[in-house]
Amino acid sequence: MHRKILMAMVAAVALVASAAPVLGASSNSNAYQDASWYQKYLVVSNATASLCSGNTGSVPQPPFGANVDASHECGSQSETSIAINPANPQNVIAGSNEIQRLPMRAMYSMDGGTSFTGVDLPLPPARTNNGFDFGSDPGLAFDSAGNAYYSYIVVFFGKGGGINGTGMAVAHSTDGGATWTATFFAPETGNGQFNDKPMITVDTGTVHHDRVYVAWDHATGNSSSTKNGNNVLLSYSDDGGITFSMPVSVSGGFIGKTGGIGADPYVTSGGTVHVAWQDYAHGRIVDAASTDGGRTFSSPRTIASVGGFAFNIAAENVRGALVYPACGSFGTALYCSYMDGNAASTTVSVAKSIDGGMTWTSTVMPADGDQFNQWLAVDPSTGDVNVAYYATGAHGAAPTIYTLARSTDGGTTYTASPIATASTDETCCAPSVDLGNQYGDYEGLAAFNGTVRPVWTDRRQDVIDLGLREEVFTATVAP
Repeated sequence: MHRKILMAMVAAVALVASAAPVLGASSNSNAYQDASWYQKYLVVSNATASLCSGNTGSVPQPPFGANVDASHECGSQSETSIAINPANPQNVIAGSNEIQRLPMRAMYSMDGGTSFTGVDLPLPPARTNNGFDFGSDPGLAFDSAGNAYYSYIVVFFGKGGGINGTGMAVAHSTDGGATWTATFFAPETGNGQFNDKPMITVDTGTVHHDRVYVAWDHATGNSSSTKNGNNVLLSYSDDGGITFSMPVSVSGGFIGKTGGIGADPYVTSGGTVHVAWQDYAHGRIVDAASTDGGRTFSSPRTIASVGGFAFNIAAENVRGALVYPACGSFGTALYCSYMDGNAASTTVSVAKSIDGGMTWTSTVMPADGDQFNQWLAVDPSTGDVNVAYYATGAHGAAPTIYTLARSTDGGTTYTASPIATASTDETCCAPSVDLGNQYGDYEGLAAFNGTVRPVWTDRRQDVIDLGLREEVFTATVAP
């Protein structure tokens, strides 16, 4: 969700009083212009805008070879996530942001990813009369029994379009993603304070069996506080997502220069909970661990040093490619992927630790131009390490093709090949391309029993119907 605004808050930049033209009067709207949901904000708060109506994904689809258009609906989608049901691997659920509509979107499949049906996630009532709210930033996971969990944030607005709060949401489904019930918690209504970028995981082992963990970053926006900046928080649920614990700090008690974004929780087979994130105040990717089920955490340990908060590479020339980790584990090995570089060149790497996260060594993915928006999935059955990302083929190029790199030797070597059957270019052709949102901040990946399922957005459908814009695509990579 939020991007360069995080840096501004750490620097104690005051919230400005003027508003973007379509928003109406607001005391803080311009402070959020770099949020990934800002373009959606502009559309849904504009009474004269043409909004997409609710639909079940009934737009006719042409064949895409090995790729499937999971969303096949009007408007732009971005920032995807995906999960495979371990109790029924034919059940696959993907999620995404909706840019021209208020709710979050889930797309569920009961036939192993051959076809998908779209449903909306619940939203709570508005906080004020005649206000509204919408969701952003999807994350998906299953427990061992086949119950699905979908994390997202809710952003609240008043009648005039001013932002007046955020909150955490986790929806759960017991029928493979067809219907959802949501729990809303950890509200934040202070001026310049917000919750952002949640991710979710489940301990499917025996230590804290089926405990649901969700981690996110929390900005205070108060430079005079000893807790100023972005603190990384975590809550958990032991009752199937009905209630969540009071948030605890993963990143520790901050004093002075602070900053955290892009938290990703993951659990080892021994029940240790890890959370990795970008500590942008100190230019590094870090990891903290909890051996007591998420109640307390170790001090952050450095996974890798990185050269920036985000990079304005040619393929993401409007919003910039965000630096963040995506992690997993197998046995005693921990793996975290991340991007690094500069505006002229970016690469994706995977760091590995075999000592519980104390030390890490990194391997760069095979060269393929600029690489960004990576996600990592370790197959819990085979231990294979999978990393998917956009690749441009040449540094400074704008068109991308979604690519999958795989390691079958414990992360020592990787082989990469395109998984998308067509390229996409998010830097041209407005208004059919959502230039403000472009690719968003991340994409998704899941692996189970040797099958790998990437999910991403591209605009190849735009050639067929301008109303489709950026669509959610998936693929099945068989063993």
